[in-house]
Amino acid sequence: MAMRVLVVDDEPVARRILERILSDNGYEPLIVENGAQAWQVFQEIVVSLVITDWVMPGMDGLELVRRIRAAHRPGYTYSILLSAKEGRNSFLEGMEAGADDFLSKPIDQEALLARLRVAERVLGLERTVTQLKELLPICSYCQSIRVDDTSWAPIDQYLASQTNSRLSHGVCPTCAGRHFSLILP
Repeated sequence: MAMRVLVVDDEPVARRILERILSDNGYEPLIVENGAQAWQVFQEIVVSLVITDWVMPGMDGLELVRRIRAAHRPGYTYSILLSAKEGRNSFLEGMEAGADDFLSKPIDQEALLARLRVAERVLGLERTVTQLKELLPICSYCQSIRVDDTSWAPIDQYLASQTNSRLSHGVCPTCAGRHFSLILP
């Protein structure tokens, strides 16, 4: 499945160039012409990668990136800021706003594709870390769950503390058949 890329630029020629580069290289571009439209799309559709122009009327690229960072949605959104602005101060201002990368205009196709490969690696690593965080280490013998680096808790106590639920105990049919068949005639 192709990765969706939200592309935001107020210049029609830049939008067409980005759309062509992305489409020709197996991405699914979602094209909008300003920050307000991009923010609307971002709130409605899951996108992992945003390429946004910096200078646009209304909501600029910096404000869009700030909003994306403040949204705290599940999964990371990698953002590339495009700008005709150059120099160290512009780069630092973009990074401070939360951009992951910065690319000067006019767009250099090879540089953009290299940055897209980096974005894919970062997003892949982020997915792996998220999956690892979701794993619960459980003892194969006593079924206790590791709470931190040094302590373990019985599964019922752990679930009660994490879900704020009350648990009751019972015996499932399989275990009842296994354990009570020895007692019953």
